[in-house]
Amino acid sequence: MMALGLLPGAPAHAFDLSGDGKGKHVLILGGGLAGMTAAYELNKLGYRTTILEARTRAGGRVFSVRKGSTHQEGDGPVQTANFDNGLYYNAGPSRIPHHHQLTMHYCKELGVPLEVYNNVNEGTYYFSEGKGALSNKKVRAREIHNDMRGYMTELLAKALDQDKLDLALNKEDAAKVLEYLRAEGGLDIDKLYKASARRGYLESPGAGEKSGKVGDPHKLADIIQSGLLDPDFYNVAEYTYELQMTMFQAVGGMDNIAKALEKKVAGSLKLGAEVKTVQNVPTGVKVIYKDKQGEHELTGDICICTLPLPVLSNIDHNFASDVSRAIDFVPYIQTGKIGLQFKRRFWEEDEQIYGGITHTNNELTQIFYPSYDYLSKKGILLGYYNFNEKAKMVGDLSMADREKLALEKGSLIHPQYKQEFETSFSVSWHKTKYNLGGWAVYNSEARKTLYPALLKPDQNVYFAGEHTTYLTAWMAGAFESARSVVASIHSRLAEQRVQYPVTSKG
Repeated sequence: MMALGLLPGAPAHAFDLSGDGKGKHVLILGGGLAGMTAAYELNKLGYRTTILEARTRAGGRVFSVRKGSTHQEGDGPVQTANFDNGLYYNAGPSRIPHHHQLTMHYCKELGVPLEVYNNVNEGTYYFSEGKGALSNKKVRAREIHNDMRGYMTELLAKALDQDKLDLALNKEDAAKVLEYLRAEGGLDIDKLYKASARRGYLESPGAGEKSGKVGDPHKLADIIQSGLLDPDFYNVAEYTYELQMTMFQAVGGMDNIAKALEKKVAGSLKLGAEVKTVQNVPTGVKVIYKDKQGEHELTGDICICTLPLPVLSNIDHNFASDVSRAIDFVPYIQTGKIGLQFKRRFWEEDEQIYGGITHTNNELTQIFYPSYDYLSKKGILLGYYNFNEKAKMVGDLSMADREKLALEKGSLIHPQYKQEFETSFSVSWHKTKYNLGGWAVYNSEARKTLYPALLKPDQNVYFAGEHTTYLTAWMAGAFESARSVVASIHSRLAEQRVQYPVTSKG
């Protein structure tokens, strides 16, 4: 039913497919989560699988940078991480939404422990460079969020009171809405916004006569003129479905998910094997790959291609025109991250920030605070997580200049940076040879014209990966696509065995 599209999605539990693979050989291009998951499930069914992975590590974009990790962009120098033992940051996926059931299932099945990832933190900052009254100052997220709720509910309450809203409500219902607005926005009896403890304290409450002192709200005009409401800046993460709490992360780094899968498929995995050619042939699929020993030819009955489309675009193939067009024209986002190791966790000790994200309108875009090892001595901040033009500009810098920029811009928010900083490690995914981008970015037109070609096999080649789902950028996309393709392949080969039975002599 899954193969025929009669089910809405893969169930979040172990496969229950009948029959076996009878030793049929499936070639899998790419040793990321999609490729390894496909091999893992096919091996259970009795198929013989071979995974070709160009890197010397498995996991693809699931990359946790720790002491000794290496990374190369283009033909540039190899970067080696000098973080302290036990410290890490996730250069690729870092979060698991609670509703990504299949991701959660595989973590459980593979024995990968999870911990809460603190994605939403009202104690983090907004920082806007500019000329407004609140520009060039770090402002707590709780202040902006609560002030804006207050001002907006005040406007709505006044409009409702004056019958300016066409809500078709009777007086009793309107009164209930008004009470909701008062509660939501913190309005007083006159429907005016007044600052409360929701937005924090100037002086914290304590023992004796220390009742606490609440500051005045920021002026709405100041918030607007300082750019804090700009659509590419203002962020309410908890409203976004994918980012709603509770979120999780793998204990010790997201690469532990990839490592657990790698153990299950170790006999199938060829590292350092760069695919050069993939061709449909009458008997199945032929692949040419290159490793340290030279070029090799490998054949199989079926192929699953999980390579990122910009990488596949540069590989010789004989796919149909609609598939080739999708491969060549589906865009991938430009994105990068940098991890900064500090001598002490000043964001916790000095500013009471435990996890969460600070948002900026400069090249940094976002600063992430670690959601593990709270109150320990040292830590790694995600010094920037940027996209598109900002990511391109920063990615074009040398590693040293990326570090310099992250420290200079970050010091505007955290002046402790320069005194406490120790070492860094940056990754620009769009400059990384075997990725050439962060993830696929579809607009509505591309979903109609390009996307469908990747959902069906091109003769004996199937496609999987986040770019073949509506879960682009998420590990769930890799898992869901792998399951879908495995079900389709197993259904096809099972049908062939029924249609072409082996007959006995005589």
